[in-house]
Amino acid sequence: METSTPNHPSFLERYGYAIKAIIIIIMTLVLLIPTTMIQEMIYERKGRQQEVTEEVSNRWSREQVLTGPVLAIPYRSEYRASTSYLYLLPEQLKVNGELLPEQLKRSIFSVAVYDAKLQLSGSFSMAALTKSGVPPSDLKWDQAAILIGISDLRGIDNQVQMQWNGKSYPFSPGVVSEDLFKSGIQSPVSINPADTNALAGTFSVQLGLKGSGRISFSPVGKTTMVNLSSSWTDPSFDEAFPPKKRRVDAKGFSAFWEIQDLNRNYPQCWSGNKYNIHSADFGIKLFMPAGGYQQSTRAIKYAILVIGLTFIIFYFIELSQRRSIHPLQYALIGLALCIFYSLLLSISEQLNFMTAYIISSVLTIGLISLYAASAYKSSRIAAGIGGTLALLYGFIYVIISAEDQSLLMGSLGLFLILAAIMYFSRNIKWDRLSNAKTEN
Repeated sequence: METSTPNHPSFLERYGYAIKAIIIIIMTLVLLIPTTMIQEMIYERKGRQQEVTEEVSNRWSREQVLTGPVLAIPYRSEYRASTSYLYLLPEQLKVNGELLPEQLKRSIFSVAVYDAKLQLSGSFSMAALTKSGVPPSDLKWDQAAILIGISDLRGIDNQVQMQWNGKSYPFSPGVVSEDLFKSGIQSPVSINPADTNALAGTFSVQLGLKGSGRISFSPVGKTTMVNLSSSWTDPSFDEAFPPKKRRVDAKGFSAFWEIQDLNRNYPQCWSGNKYNIHSADFGIKLFMPAGGYQQSTRAIKYAILVIGLTFIIFYFIELSQRRSIHPLQYALIGLALCIFYSLLLSISEQLNFMTAYIISSVLTIGLISLYAASAYKSSRIAAGIGGTLALLYGFIYVIISAEDQSLLMGSLGLFLILAAIMYFSRNIKWDRLSNAKTEN
């Protein structure tokens, strides 16, 4: 066994600080295992939230896609034994409505649902029929029908009727064909093609529609105008067309879309299923701002940074103050840093993320500061460690909240941290550390 003398220090005495540095690095990497387990827990909880959303949506009504009205006219075809349909889209379509939002809770999870009160109005024109390629004599006008596509019929909460050319047309469930959409309502209309005003009159439909999460519209009008308002304060306009005008404030939102037929890739009139009528759908999502799982995932990605920098702080205190702490104490400090993410996840499920982050940070910083005060027997050192950790956790929160600028801020922050470490370690006489330890 190797012994030491004043002139010949032992291997551990000579390389003690270097060995401890290696142990700290290994310990930092090992502590990534519990953070990975916590990350898996986040994914599990997020999956559970999605299951609850699915359950509530199935009972209330799923997200809705509204398409129409569309005029479907059967015609004689030499190439098909079954009935073929010619589809005529409105010349103009206006949708005015209000979304009445509500949050349904299941356990600790909330799901955004709505009750939409919509008024559809507009008119048709025979001009587009000339471009269809179907001879007018082959059209069966007496068997025509108005179709409105609704993705989830369970959401309809009123008896839907259409007022058109002074007449009332009640709707019944189902569609005459699945060329355009698989789910919807229909109303037979008998049109006299000899009457030039048969399609020129305006129509109007009052529709109450329940749904969850999102409501979308198909721009079937040659000019489609949609005007929506709601008391929901966190809308997300995330589909094909952003609103032409919008207002979002503490009282809710209002949005107005105006879309022309040139903005989509299907014409005003065609037969069969040549085109995808949903290719240009647009709408709005009732965004749930309680994205605690996503932000917790972002926070835990910086775990190695937080653990590593905290260990560096304690290690530099050892070097500068000649006050050594045991590797087991490093392990306890590292576990406290890992428990921060468990606290953050559990508290953010009950409160908003910012409050959860503050509470978790205060508890973790307080625990480590008190432990440092006991280990170093110095309240001044403990206060310095607490203040540094507070700055570090504040920096991490700014990064995960920045989203689009997070990479830039993170890179600059890491550069400044590295520069600070290099600055404070510049005067350490690394070659004399073993001698100093031996002399002590």
